[in-house]
Amino acid sequence: MSHIVITGANGFVGRALVRRLQEDPKHQLTLIDQSFDSAPAGPNTRRVLGSFGDPAVLDDALRLPADIVFHLASVPGSLAEREHALGYQVNLQATLTLAHRLAAQGRKQRRAPRFVFASSVAVYGPLGADAVHEDQPARPAISYGAHKLMAEIELADLSRRGELDAVSLRLPGIVARPAAETGHGSAFMSLVMHRLAAGEPYVCPVSAQATAWWMSLPCCVDNLLHAAAMSTAEAPASRCWQLPVLHLSMEQLLAALVERYGARCRQLISHQPDPRIEALFGNYPALRTPAALAAGFRHDGDAARLIQQALAPTP
Repeated sequence: MSHIVITGANGFVGRALVRRLQEDPKHQLTLIDQSFDSAPAGPNTRRVLGSFGDPAVLDDALRLPADIVFHLASVPGSLAEREHALGYQVNLQATLTLAHRLAAQGRKQRRAPRFVFASSVAVYGPLGADAVHEDQPARPAISYGAHKLMAEIELADLSRRGELDAVSLRLPGIVARPAAETGHGSAFMSLVMHRLAAGEPYVCPVSAQATAWWMSLPCCVDNLLHAAAMSTAEAPASRCWQLPVLHLSMEQLLAALVERYGARCRQLISHQPDPRIEALFGNYPALRTPAALAAGFRHDGDAARLIQQALAPTP
């Protein structure tokens, strides 16, 4: 039986990942979060309440050495920018505390645990019109992206030393997040789906021509699980993969919503672009990820499939 630890287990991605892992009774799960109002429970599932950077929480969570760790917890981008000290403490300091605690465990066990890190496309910063390739230089323009990049570098170094077996995944916008969730500057990517699917008007903070990188929650979970099981024998020194994405404009997404929910969707949406939001989240060029595809990572396929999976009811 493998022991799997998940930080941020009560979050949007965490809950979906837990549900999938609970389908296999061979897994023993330890879930870490600061609340568990709706995190799934099960016979082989244990909850640890608190911050993943707290030594006492880690003592509790790692009483049984971890085989795999999914590190999903973070302070989201817009909130981390407004509250810099909070973002720094959680997204960088606590992440490094967790990584080094696991590295110490790996040295003691003489077996490096697999560490799957939810990084972000925010590491790239502003992008031009040219297609992005997997060796695109990282120049983060917000603290969230800077802290994710710093964590990637340290995880790669610990893996070089044989103390961790890290896989960092640069995640795009994951949809469709709960409509009431706050703190994400890319919230429009989920809200437009929720509102139009419900037949409600929506004022979009980016233009119809704005382009973003998209991935549904089920597709994200598939990629996380693949990262936990894949061989890292041929991994790049960075231990980092840019996940394949769908590159869609808001107009392309709207066309798929019209196809699924009817022509009335066109009358429900209006655009009042916010220059800052569009610059940060609505100006993405095409993305080329041949190495990630060769390694077994996948995107949703097309806009219709993205919407179907993004709005699928959760169990």
